[in-house]
Amino acid sequence: MSDSTTVIRVHDVSKRFVIRKEKSLKERLVNFGRSNLHKEDFWALKNVSIDVAQGTTLGLIGANGSGKSTLLKAIGGIIQPTDGFVQRRGRLAALLELGAGFHPDLTGRENVFMNASILGLSRKQTESHFDEIVAFSGIGKFIDTQVKFYSSGMYVRLAFSVAIHVDPEILLVDEVLAVGDEPFQRKCMDRIRALQADGRTIILVSHSLDTVGDICDRAIVLRAGETQYDGDTATAIRVLRDGFEADRPEPVIDPNAPDQFAKIESVRLVNPRTGEPTSLVQAGESLRMDITISADKQLENWVVGMGVETPLGQHVFGTNTTRLDHHPAPFEGQRVVSFNLPDIRLGTGQYFLHASLGTVADGSFSRIQQAASIEVQDGSNNVGLLSVNATLNDSTASDPSA
Repeated sequence: MSDSTTVIRVHDVSKRFVIRKEKSLKERLVNFGRSNLHKEDFWALKNVSIDVAQGTTLGLIGANGSGKSTLLKAIGGIIQPTDGFVQRRGRLAALLELGAGFHPDLTGRENVFMNASILGLSRKQTESHFDEIVAFSGIGKFIDTQVKFYSSGMYVRLAFSVAIHVDPEILLVDEVLAVGDEPFQRKCMDRIRALQADGRTIILVSHSLDTVGDICDRAIVLRAGETQYDGDTATAIRVLRDGFEADRPEPVIDPNAPDQFAKIESVRLVNPRTGEPTSLVQAGESLRMDITISADKQLENWVVGMGVETPLGQHVFGTNTTRLDHHPAPFEGQRVVSFNLPDIRLGTGQYFLHASLGTVADGSFSRIQQAASIEVQDGSNNVGLLSVNATLNDSTASDPSA
């Protein structure tokens, strides 16, 4: 690598796996050497090229099966490319799979020394970091227990603790951090930010786009083993979500609903200022959600509801006619219920809206998940699900107005 700032170079890398169609060892023996009819080539990566500069935090994102973990393993040297090559410079630590590098019959203490030696530390260096490793993992009283008795969370805590204490210049992290509990995940994110501040190079695979958007300064979208986008994180997340939206099937209403004489016909999002349909909202703007419902016979004590969720299904907001103290009269035929959402203060990102129809007695019987979606844009530098017009005062403690 001629560029002194480049620490990882992936050049035209492709990776092929052979998928065998035999269902048993007997079938494999019978078909051995006959033909290629009983196996199929699957290209997990196709001509991927990446240069990663020192100090970059790179996110690899994409749908399941897009090649993210395969690429991370190729970078880490766990698998060899079918075509192309990977070059690295500097000490590398990798958290690729749960329990990788641990021997189940060894104790936690023994695995710490073994894992650290694999990552390039001498026994003396490991001994100097041992107490810090155990303290960070929080599993001190189990350190002399065989790791085969560890929970998945304990595996991750110890593996991550070892990886960050071997002074890595390059850290590779797969989805394994999702296994830990919330306090440990926060501690891991704090340590990753400390590594960032120290100029270390980090490559992260995650389905949590909020995490990628928060800590990564560059992201690559993979689709079917190919690079779909490589650039700034916000654009990469939008490209990925646009792909999800294009692949999303048409919303369906539960066919087993008990009361099909009434249903939701359609959902439409409108900009109340222009009266035009919209799917793009600036933080602080208003939105109107028109839900058209119909009933073949008189519908009494009915309730219409709506809600907003993140792409991962996290509930952000919800309401209905009853919660808004609206008790509509019985009706037959068709009508439109409009929810007015003024001054929307959601953070930048994509959100889905659902709609539901039911009665006070029977609950919801007609519901459309992801009936519509909006893209919220926030011009600030804030992160998170809320857009808040925060201000700052910097006063000395002696100032009486502080």
